[in-house]
Amino acid sequence: MEFIDTPRIGRTLPDVLTAEEMIRVLECVDLSAPGGTRDRAMLELLYSSGLRVSELIEVRISSLSAREGFLRVIGKGNKERIVPVGREALKWIGYYLEQLRNHQSIQAGEEDFLFLNLKGRHLSRMSVFNMIRQAVYTAGITKHVSPHTFRHSFATHLVEAGADLRAVQEMLGHASITTTEIYTHLDRQRLRDELLSFHPRYANK
Repeated sequence: MEFIDTPRIGRTLPDVLTAEEMIRVLECVDLSAPGGTRDRAMLELLYSSGLRVSELIEVRISSLSAREGFLRVIGKGNKERIVPVGREALKWIGYYLEQLRNHQSIQAGEEDFLFLNLKGRHLSRMSVFNMIRQAVYTAGITKHVSPHTFRHSFATHLVEAGADLRAVQEMLGHASITTTEIYTHLDRQRLRDELLSFHPRYANK
């Protein structure tokens, strides 16, 4: 049996949010809630930099260079990478620091974590999942959305706009370009959907 190749399992394409849906989710965060500015800052950073949820909750203040717009991330396999951070994410991180974090009582050993819960400890993965679930529900979106959906959407929107695949690979921290190539497949599927929706030969059939 060792000489028999195992069947290849097809790769499923991840769900993504459109740019319009992403904006709806971001703008549906309840800023009047105690952790509202923190939640908005986290979602903006997820979409801005394509972080994994495990990377998000481990972000350190000492790893963020707001002036240069870059963040040092420790990813899978303890590999370090530098990712750019967009202006909107930096703006909301600034709001969060000014309005909430700088006034919190922080537990010993937690001082360098950027995102803290209201007890002054760094967040769990489940708390991020729950926050995203609430924002998606409020936005009226019925797709299955998780923190990883933000990562997929980040990459898909870059590829759709013509970003270099190698650059996307580096930002995502993929060891192999073949992993990143799934986003070119997503783009092709979008093009096919456009054809079936609007071509006079196929539309409305």
